[in-house]
Parts: sequence; C-alpha cells; structure tokens
Amino acid sequence: MEKIYQFIVWASIFFYWLLIAGVTIRVVLKRRALGVSIAWLMIIYIIPIVGVILYLLFGELNLGRKRAERAKAMFAPYGEWMETVNECEAHRPQHQSFLARPVHDLCLRRAGIPALAGNQLTLFKETADILRNIANDVRNAEHSVNMVFYIWHPGGHADDVAQAVCEAARRGVTVRLLLDSAGSKTFFRSHWPDAMRKAGVELIEALAVSPARMFLRRLDIRQHRKVVVIDNKIGYTGSMNLVDPRFFKQNAGVGQWVDIMVRTEGPAVPVLNSIFSWDWEVETGLRYLPELPQCTLVSEHHHANHSVQIAPSGPGMPDGIIQQVLMLAIHQAKKCLTITTPYLVPSESLLSALQTTAQRGVTVNIIVPAKNDSLMVEWASRSFFNDMLRAGINIYRFNGGLLHTKSVMVDSKFCLIGTVNLDMRSLWLNFELTLCVDDPEFCAEITALHESYILDSTLINQDDWAKRSLLNRPVEQFFYMFSPLL
Repeated sequence: MEKIYQFIVWASIFFYWLLIAGVTIRVVLKRRALGVSIAWLMIIYIIPIVGVILYLLFGELNLGRKRAERAKAMFAPYGEWMETVNECEAHRPQHQSFLARPVHDLCLRRAGIPALAGNQLTLFKETADILRNIANDVRNAEHSVNMVFYIWHPGGHADDVAQAVCEAARRGVTVRLLLDSAGSKTFFRSHWPDAMRKAGVELIEALAVSPARMFLRRLDIRQHRKVVVIDNKIGYTGSMNLVDPRFFKQNAGVGQWVDIMVRTEGPAVPVLNSIFSWDWEVETGLRYLPELPQCTLVSEHHHANHSVQIAPSGPGMPDGIIQQVLMLAIHQAKKCLTITTPYLVPSESLLSALQTTAQRGVTVNIIVPAKNDSLMVEWASRSFFNDMLRAGINIYRFNGGLLHTKSVMVDSKFCLIGTVNLDMRSLWLNFELTLCVDDPEFCAEITALHESYILDSTLINQDDWAKRSLLNRPVEQFFYMFSPLL
C-alpha cells in the first residue's frame, strides 16, 4: 500500500511538472510582448494549478471555432467591398495632411479601409444631448437602424432611446441591436429585451458568457465598440455607452461619467456600417453588407479635402492595428500631444513612445480621472506616473467625474476619437473602433474640449508625487507586475 501511495505521489509530481513545462513552452512560443509573457509565467508559478487554469481561460486570444471560421470566410467579400470604396471620389489621399497620410496608408494596406473626405462631423459633449439626438434620429429613420454597444443600461434618457427603437421597429424599420453580454447584463435582466423583440427588433446578445464553454472561448473578449448607424446615412461613435450617467454606477464614488460622441454624415458612414455588419456576421453568421457610399463629391464641398479614417480592431482583424495608428500619431507630433483616457496602463512600446516624444521637446499632456471605477487599474496606472513625470510628461487628474473620453490630439491638427483605452485589453483583445480625423475645424473643437478638461484638473507635481506615502509604493509595484494583463 505504501508503494502505491509513493507511486501516486511521484506520478502526481511528474504530471504537475509536465503540465507546468508544457504551459510554459506554450507561453514562450506565442511570442507576445515580453511583459505579457512574464506576467503570465509569474501567475502560473506563484499560484500552482490555479495559474494554469487561469491561463487556459484567459491567456490566449481564442474567439471560438465558429466565430473564427466566420471571420476567416468574411475577408474576401469584405475586401471586395472595400476595394470598390477605394474607387470612390471621396477617396482623396493626395489631399491629406502629412499627419493623416501615414495612418491612411497603414489602414489601407493592412485592413483595406480608405480614408474618405466630404463628411460633416458634429461633436456632442453632453450625455443628455447625445441620447436625445440619437433618439430623434432613430425616430426619423426610414429604412434601418444598426447599433452595437458594450453597455446598455436602463434608466433616464437611455429609456427614451429604447422606446424610439421599439417605435421604429413597429413602423417597419429594420432594427438590429448587438449588445455585449457581460457589459449589458443589467439590460438583459430588465423588461426591455422582451419589449424590443415583441416590437420586431433583432436583438443579439454578443459573446454570451457561458461557464459551460469557458474552455472553448476566452470569456473576457468583449464587444467594446459603440456604434449607431441610421439609414446608412447618419453614424455615431465615440466613448459613450448607451447609458444615462444619472442612473449608472451611482454608488461607485467616482461621480458621473464624462463622455463624447461624434455624429457623422457623409461617405464614411457606410464604412462605419460595414464594421457593424462585420460584427453582426461574426456573431450570427448573417451577412448584411451595406450599400456603397454615394461618391458624388463636389470639390467646393466645405469638407472636400478633410478626411475621416475608420480604424477597427479585434479578433479576426489585423493584429494591433489601432496601437500602430496610435504609435504613428504619437511619433509624428511636433509641438503638442494631448491624450485623454480613463484607464492608463500602457504597453512597453507605448510608454517608450510617450517618453521619447516628451524628451524631444513636444508638450505631452495626459488627462486621466482623479477617481477610477477600477481599483486594480487605478493602482497600476499610478505605477507609471513616476517614469512619465521624469520624462517631462504632464499628467492631469480630472476632478469633474469619471473622464471616460478616449481621444488623442496631435499638434491641434489631427485627432483620434473612439472606444480605445490605453491598456492592453483595448489595444490587443477587445473589438474596438477609432475615428482618425483630418479636419482642422473639428480638431479645434477637440482642442477646446481638452483645454476645458485641463481647467478642471489637477496637475501632478513631480516633487509632490515623490513624497507620496511609502505604503502606496509596494501596492503600485504589485499591480505593475500584472499591468500587461489588465
């Protein structure tokens, strides 16, 4: 009996070693960013067995077999659609600024998506205005309403949009609504899903969280885009979820969320709609490629030479394309670079780019919320402050609520607006979207917005930061070790 027991013990040790060795080799062979690999190896070694299980659940970009097969099959038809868009008169790369042209070339070569001119952009900075205008545009819809959101939370003006959606479906408008399962869990527990489906809305719960399938698909891949497209003519995107801040996370102690959305009319809207169609097909297998843009562009159009580039990312799309866009924008800054983000956990390459840009004399401003709804991200962000401050980067902590706006302004001439946080999850994992805008008038509005944020912020002083409590530093370093996974 004792020999059997010894055999079981030695066999268990051998199989445990084999398991650890196998997972370690797999982590190394994936050839990801060094920080990501090191963080996973620490988890695997520090937390035996549990670390291996966590890696199998969350360590690899596994979209699931069906979705992966659909995404692979979609490249050809979507590529052909984009090739036709390239022939549109609104595709005018020869008129792009020196800041926009490299971004256009990257997106065109890697994703086949061209920048298009002749768009009318409207910036909305107040959430009530955003929800009110979306509801009004939905009420005026004649043919179709397509929406994808990470969070739809019932209450307040969000219910006005829900009611408008139901009314549109009842009068025969095709309404397709794609909501992330995890982000919109409160919505799916409310009465609205039944009400919408009874009205005729095609409502899909994207990336459903199912413990039964947790080893078949990575559960923390999320549909993080925020897109509204009406009649293939009007589009919205930006940082805001379909929530009324007066009714959302009121007990989090961070104040109301501060967001922006951009309303677009023009040739870029069908391209935005094609991204929704991609997401819809990945999730449902049903293809609804939109009509091509109307390419009649008069040279005297006020925005005839001002382009909008749509840059999507996510599983099934070119890896890391939005991070590449962001890096291009940062490295091209000559005078000033301003970034707003609620979650600041940069990759090694992104941190180096920001430091280098500041060290070559560019004014680099980063605006983050003073209070964050994620304790882990808050401490991880703080761990980067010292290195940034020493490089000459200005860090502002916004006091007017949870600043959720995700934006980048380069030399007050070229800007990025979208859904992407400055963390590994947004840049490498989730379904995200960024508008790259080459329009001086619109960029002037974003610059003014950034200035208003700074006026309501506190600039971190390097000497004062060095005097922070000694107890904070080990906590910051602890979360820094796992920042590549946040």
